[in-house]
Amino acid sequence: MNKHHYVAIMAGGIGSRFWPKSRTHHPKQFLDILNTGKTLIQWTFERFAGFIPKENIFIVTSQEYTKTVKEQLPDIKDENILAEPSRKNTAPCIAYMAFKLLQQDPNASLIVAPSDHLILDVTAFTKVSLEALRFVEKHNALITLGIKPSHPNTGYGYIQYEQHAVSDNVYKVKTFTEKPNLELAKTFIASGDFLWNAGIFVWQVKNIVAAFEKYLPEMYEVFAAEKDNFNNSGEQAAIERIYPQCTNISIDFGIMEKADNVYIIPSSFGWSDLGTWNSAYDNLEKDYLGNAVAGNNVIVIDATNCMVHAPNNKLVLVQGADDFIIVDTEDVLLISKKNKEQEIKDYVAEVKRKKGEKFL
Repeated sequence: MNKHHYVAIMAGGIGSRFWPKSRTHHPKQFLDILNTGKTLIQWTFERFAGFIPKENIFIVTSQEYTKTVKEQLPDIKDENILAEPSRKNTAPCIAYMAFKLLQQDPNASLIVAPSDHLILDVTAFTKVSLEALRFVEKHNALITLGIKPSHPNTGYGYIQYEQHAVSDNVYKVKTFTEKPNLELAKTFIASGDFLWNAGIFVWQVKNIVAAFEKYLPEMYEVFAAEKDNFNNSGEQAAIERIYPQCTNISIDFGIMEKADNVYIIPSSFGWSDLGTWNSAYDNLEKDYLGNAVAGNNVIVIDATNCMVHAPNNKLVLVQGADDFIIVDTEDVLLISKKNKEQEIKDYVAEVKRKKGEKFL
């Protein structure tokens, strides 16, 4: 393992499209969504620990989740858990990690990845990650991993890339497109030069810091002013001063869509962002009528193509339903048509409006 290779696992989101299983106080990255015996963040940590030194793995999360991170990842040192005082999207999160690491190891190469994605082929993922790390060590490049699309999914962002490789399996990025409508997604698939945006990035720390200086100068200046307070007792107080001054912006919109040194590696490693109940349905074993069940005491009668998630200690019987998401928890029962899964965020907003924060 290379001592200059690092990982920042982003674990501050609330996973509202997995409501009611995912809650503000205990979101999906800390859940065993697929009944595997491990939570999503535990799988993510293990995946990276296979080729990155454990002491070089950092978790960037919300202050309210630091205790949960410690409980679920006992191998993580306290100083490797970076606590954000507020949610400001991915750019401030990445700036925090980059500035901290630049002070610690100016030769660092960094992988930034979400904590709640599913990757089935760990060997292929490791190979692509190491390819990306080798490339950024030799070039001033910001790399993103792109997933070869299997169907015109409207829930993912798309990245268009040049067809001529600049190195083995590394291509220059042409355009980024946020979640398209179905017709546009079909056009992207047919063209053959678009990939799904996995939200996994690789770069040398000095180069992403330079990109912040060029494309997000105000955010750069706020972090640069506090750089001497990183990696010592003044770090948390510095972050408390920094975050209120940061805009809420994603790294994609703030830097990746603007920079001229962005490259992509087309990849296939059994990826899903596990962003919705339908993505969980796709990755769970199904019975002969197409029902995916997570829960030891679920009985399904004359039902088809349903996603059922229930506590192991609770008997849930589903009869006659077709194409439904059914999620039962201690205090909330969700029954929704599967084709309405993208609207679950709206349902959560309606619950908040009518019932307050209690069920969120």
